[in-house]
Amino acid sequence: MNHTIIKTEDLHFSYPAPEEGTTPVVLDGVSLDIAEGSFVAVLGHNGCGKSTLAKHMNAILLPSGGTVYVNGIDTSDEDRLLDIRRAVGMVFQNPDNQIVANVVEEDVAFAPENLGVPPAEIRQRVDDALKAVGMYGYREHAPHLLSGGQKQRVAIAGVIAMRPRCIVLDEPTAMLDPIGRRDVLNTIKTLNRERGVTVVLITHHMDEAAQADRLIVMSKGRVVADDTPKAVFSRVEELRQVGLTVPQTTQLLWELRQEGYDVPLDALSDEECAQALYQLLK
Repeated sequence: MNHTIIKTEDLHFSYPAPEEGTTPVVLDGVSLDIAEGSFVAVLGHNGCGKSTLAKHMNAILLPSGGTVYVNGIDTSDEDRLLDIRRAVGMVFQNPDNQIVANVVEEDVAFAPENLGVPPAEIRQRVDDALKAVGMYGYREHAPHLLSGGQKQRVAIAGVIAMRPRCIVLDEPTAMLDPIGRRDVLNTIKTLNRERGVTVVLITHHMDEAAQADRLIVMSKGRVVADDTPKAVFSRVEELRQVGLTVPQTTQLLWELRQEGYDVPLDALSDEECAQALYQLLK
């Protein structure tokens, strides 16, 4: 049985109220276990609470109610903050906000230096992290000359260099073009599959969510679905009720089923969908 790396128990959160008026509840009783080594996507509209949930996973925010545990440590334990941040690294939407140095390899070295890692080990970690994201050839380049996708991969390398057990990525492809999005997603999948890094991907892109092992759908601060992407996307009507569409493959198969054709709803990838249509036409 896989060890649980992140656990939330009846997590509630509201941002502080303005002078007058009430404060809206952003998270409304979220209970989740994230297993070490898993690749989990959290999907939902803006304002559903998914980014707020992400920020609880390494104690950027602390619960208004309920508890969050990272590797068994209660995130409200201030004395353990460094242990929590070492276990879970965060990557945000805008790589420009995460890049601090004028040379790629210096940027990746920044976090391990701050953690007090010995210089010889920093060199090893930086090279290792840049190779892991396919950016080793750019180690002496200036980050501001890189494309958005390349910058985001450098930002991910900066987190990997801290050797976290889990990486939480909050809409990491939101500012990228399709090629950058694809490269970042491939990087994330490789880290998960080849290095066993736990990945929590916050996204509003159906096609990104479909690539995870587990998909959590949020609406109005609550978890409304939690299963494999195939199982979740098969619930077309339920997702529509919370204002979410499904991948085009599922949509096509769903419409065929409405017309009485016997096709599987869980043929999620383009290849599986094509195969299902082929069988139907045969």
